[in-house]
Amino acid sequence: MRIEMAELRRGYNRVMRILTMLAMATAMLSAADLRLDHATIAGRDLQAMQARLAEAGIHAVYGGAHTNHATEMALVSFPDGSYLELMGIQAHADETALERQPWAKELRGDAGPCAWAARAPNLAAEAARLKAAGIAVGAPERGGRERPDGVRLDWETADVGSAARGTFFPFLIQDFTPRAQRAYPQGKPVTRDFEGVRYVVIAVRSLDAAVKLYRRAFGFPEPLRQVDADFGAQLASFGSAPVILAQPLTKDSPVFARIEKFGEGPYAIVLGGARNRSEPAAKSRWFGMDLDWLDRGEIGWLLGYTRR
Repeated sequence: MRIEMAELRRGYNRVMRILTMLAMATAMLSAADLRLDHATIAGRDLQAMQARLAEAGIHAVYGGAHTNHATEMALVSFPDGSYLELMGIQAHADETALERQPWAKELRGDAGPCAWAARAPNLAAEAARLKAAGIAVGAPERGGRERPDGVRLDWETADVGSAARGTFFPFLIQDFTPRAQRAYPQGKPVTRDFEGVRYVVIAVRSLDAAVKLYRRAFGFPEPLRQVDADFGAQLASFGSAPVILAQPLTKDSPVFARIEKFGEGPYAIVLGGARNRSEPAAKSRWFGMDLDWLDRGEIGWLLGYTRR
């Protein structure tokens, strides 16, 4: 009987070890499941931003004023649920409120890409996971806006890391009203000419340091690396993760100029699955993937896409 009990205990311990290993593996997979919510494009005049994008064949619908009394937005939403948020300064904005806005400099400076957000169905749980990995997470903040049709939207956000909101790391966002009401103000994607936002290209001072932080935060494997002399950067890609890191090659690189003016943060946006597009202004090949780029002078910032 003692032998049978000992065998049962050993069997129980083996099962528990296996379950623990499976739980750890599942946690690592969920940590690496970084799902992009939206990318923010900043400028002074929202209508001017919409008009320039429309000239490139991409139409944005007005989404309403934020409750911060400083900014308003329009958006281009895609079939995969992601969207571009064009953010401008409200007419008669409260200057004190605008100064408190984390992207005040980018708004006033017509910076273009300035931030991005990651979906967090359970913000508290994701914040706890990041803190356990040694990544700072700010206190949750309630936010919202009212759509032009009167629909009220409410959400909660939290900053990740020590940099300004959504610049180096994405900030977290959790909806309290249906997310589809936020992403699809017309009840459907604003456009089907693209599948969604595929990558946010983050300009960084040190690729090695940035890679280390991203791997700590999200459990990513070692990235693929590539030099693109025409783009002026050394690049790092974590496979299917929606982020590419870009370190300037020289001080003459436009990537370096961007960091000097606005600090580390989003430099370019890449959309996925384009169709019905004319000849691009420029082309790149990153990590075996062909990229086309719109005319930067036409829209005022750097927007690329992959084709279907």
